[in-house]
Amino acid sequence: MKIAYKMALPALVALAATMAAQAQTKGTLQVVGNLGITTQSKELEAPFWAQKVPAATDGRITANFKPWNEMGLKGPEVMKMLGQGVFDVGTTQLGFLAGDNAINDATDLAGLSPDIETFHKVSAAFRPTLEKYYETQKIKVLGMFSYQAQVLFCRNEIKSLADLKGRKVRTSGASQADFVGYFGGSGVNMNFGDVQQPLQSGVIDCAITGTLGGYKAKWYDGARYLFALPINWGAGLSGANVASWRKLDADTQKILQVEYAKLEKAIYEQNVRENDLGLACNTGGTCSEGPAAKMVLVQPPAGDVELRKKALVEQVLPRWAARCGAACVKTWNETVG
Repeated sequence: MKIAYKMALPALVALAATMAAQAQTKGTLQVVGNLGITTQSKELEAPFWAQKVPAATDGRITANFKPWNEMGLKGPEVMKMLGQGVFDVGTTQLGFLAGDNAINDATDLAGLSPDIETFHKVSAAFRPTLEKYYETQKIKVLGMFSYQAQVLFCRNEIKSLADLKGRKVRTSGASQADFVGYFGGSGVNMNFGDVQQPLQSGVIDCAITGTLGGYKAKWYDGARYLFALPINWGAGLSGANVASWRKLDADTQKILQVEYAKLEKAIYEQNVRENDLGLACNTGGTCSEGPAAKMVLVQPPAGDVELRKKALVEQVLPRWAARCGAACVKTWNETVG
C-alpha cells in the first residue's frame, strides 16, 4: 500500500496542477464605475477594465463597464446595490455614504488634510478599518481613490472663509456641511449632477467639488469666483460584491489586487497633476481639456489656513465623533489621530 502510494504521488501532483489550471475563472464582470465626465474615469478607470484587466488575466476576465451617472444613478446608492449583488464591482464617493455610516467620512473629514500627501497617508492608516466595515456590508474593498482638492465655486465674490456666512453651499457629505456651518453658512446636500442649474439660477450661492471636476461639469456657467483653499479631497472607494469575489480563483483575485494597486497609484499621480490644471482651466490659464473659463481665482489669505484648522477641531471632529460612536473614534485616534 505504501509503495503504491509513493508511485502514484507524481501523477497526483500533475493531476492537481491540471485541475488548478482548469479551475481558473473565466467570465465577464458587471462593473459600475465612478463619475463618467471626469478624466479619471475616461483616461484611467475605463481603460483599466477594457484593456488592463483582460490583458493581465490573458483574456479570462472581461468587464461590462459603465459609470454610475450613465446608468441613471446618483452615486450614494452604488455601495448598497453592490452589497446586494446587483453588479459585481462598484465605485463611488465615500462622502455620499456618510449618512449611512459616519465611518465613511473618516479619511476625508473637511479640514483634516491640508495637502494630498497628507490625505494619502490618512487613507492608508484607516484603510484596514474600512475594509473590516465593508466586509459586514458584503463588500471586498479593492481600491481607495480621490480627486483634486475640493474647493469653493461661488457666484459672488469671496475673499475668505468668513465670507461663507449666510450663504447656501452645496456639500457632498456631512463633514463638509459641518465645515460650512462653522462659518455661518448652510450646507445643502445635492447630487453632483444636479448642481449646475441651481448654481446658475442662484438657488445656491456656492458649491464644493474638485478643481477639474467643476470645470468638466461647467460650474463656471454659474460661479464667477474660485476659492483655492483645499477643504478635502473627494475620497472614493471601489469594491467587489463578496459573493462575486469568492467565485474568482485565488490567482485571479491576486491579479486584480495587484492591478488595482497600480490603478490607485496612477489616479493619485493624476490628481497631483490635475489640481493646478483645474485651477487654470477655470480661470483663464492654459487648459488642455478645452477652452478656459473666465472665473476669478482667489488665493486664500494666510489666516484662512488657521481658520480651516479651527473649523476641523472645534466643529467638524466633535460632530463626526458623535455620529461615528466611541469604538469608531477609538480606532481613528489609534490610526489617523
